[in-house]
Amino acid sequence: MEDSAENMQRDFGLQPLDGLLDELGLSNRDLVEAIDEQLTHKQVQRARKGRRLTRKMKEKVGRALLAAIAKQGIKREVETNALFNYRS
Repeated sequence: MEDSAENMQRDFGLQPLDGLLDELGLSNRDLVEAIDEQLTHKQVQRARKGRRLTRKMKEKVGRALLAAIAKQGIKREVETNALFNYRS
């Protein structure tokens, strides 16, 4: 029972980030390659699937998304808070 309760606190299901990436045709790889900061495919996947991330990691994913959007030449503004449906 405790294991189930812990998972409920860490897993939030698909995030708005996932839908936005699909809509824009961007992959996890696009985000990883878009910034010079340390960001792995696994971290992006965790962000998309709703695994709880720290505030700093959510901000890093947000920066990577903005950089990937800019590299694609897409004009779109995105706030980091809009990418996730939970608060860290």
